[in-house]
Amino acid sequence: MSLPTDFGPDSGGRIKGLVIVKPIVYGNIAKYFGKKREEDGHTHQWTVYLKPYNNEDMTGYVKKVHFKLHESYANPNRIVLKPPYELTETGWGEFEIVIKIYFHDPNERPVTLYHILKLFQSPVNEGAPPTVGRALVSEGYEEIVFQEPTQLMQHLLMNVKPLTSGKWKHETDFEEKKETTLEKILTAKTKVRNEITELKDKLKLAKDTISKFKEEIAKVQNSSGALLQIA
Repeated sequence: MSLPTDFGPDSGGRIKGLVIVKPIVYGNIAKYFGKKREEDGHTHQWTVYLKPYNNEDMTGYVKKVHFKLHESYANPNRIVLKPPYELTETGWGEFEIVIKIYFHDPNERPVTLYHILKLFQSPVNEGAPPTVGRALVSEGYEEIVFQEPTQLMQHLLMNVKPLTSGKWKHETDFEEKKETTLEKILTAKTKVRNEITELKDKLKLAKDTISKFKEEIAKVQNSSGALLQIA
């Protein structure tokens, strides 16, 4: 990729107060072989990936993506220079994959993501046999926030092209996931508010009860004092 050369060695300096956000999706998809492979004991084929949330070509601002795998793999450090930013392997175990994103502007620090490779069902379904043929997907949404980028980086971020001419979609419906999460949060807030109100009522009742006991005790003590004086 040829970069503009009229920004100078400091990439034109940083733009104060400017914030640019680029949403991304990263994760993995895995398929079960149906049995252990005899030659190496591997049970799954999997693909780890990084892709834009929106339909845009990240090569406009991303120079390369570094995937760091488990040390047991030959050449665990893999570099991908162009989309799709992904790599496919086979294995039998889950482990953490480090994804490091480098940008064309050398003044912009790389961004590091951490993803736990997922091959098996969630704990809820633990004990169930792996599904043959159907893919297991584990992906998440993240945002890369460029705080006061350089003029060069602003130029690169704002001048991106569509990645595809067709419909752009993800394995996960993040909009639905967002709505579901917000609904759960609102439900939890309502529950907490109700519990707080209930606890406040119980505390008020306890305080009122204590005050009444104190009044009764004071009356008894006063009555006892009066009887002693008469005697």
